[in-house]
Amino acid sequence: MAWLVLVLSGLLETAWAIALDRSAGFTRPVASVVFVITLVLSMAGLAYALREIPVGTGYAVWVGIGAVGTAVVGMVALGEPANLPRLLSLLLVVAGVIGLKLFH
Repeated sequence: MAWLVLVLSGLLETAWAIALDRSAGFTRPVASVVFVITLVLSMAGLAYALREIPVGTGYAVWVGIGAVGTAVVGMVALGEPANLPRLLSLLLVVAGVIGLKLFH
């Protein structure tokens, strides 16, 4: 259960990062509220998962999922470049996250 919560929390990290960008410095109320809610839920999930998963592994997986998710949303929905070096770099992060899970 801790791993499932950790993955969901990593996905919520993507949500709060995108909401933070969309809040335009907290000048857009809806995006700002989405940011706060997803941030709190993401942190709460991370805290829950860290009761069973070592902090080094849990935090690295959480950040990796959030970073890859945010970069993918940026490329697919926000017009950020999706070139081969960026995609290969994201694959390396995914490989690291999988490795942390496998060797936990």
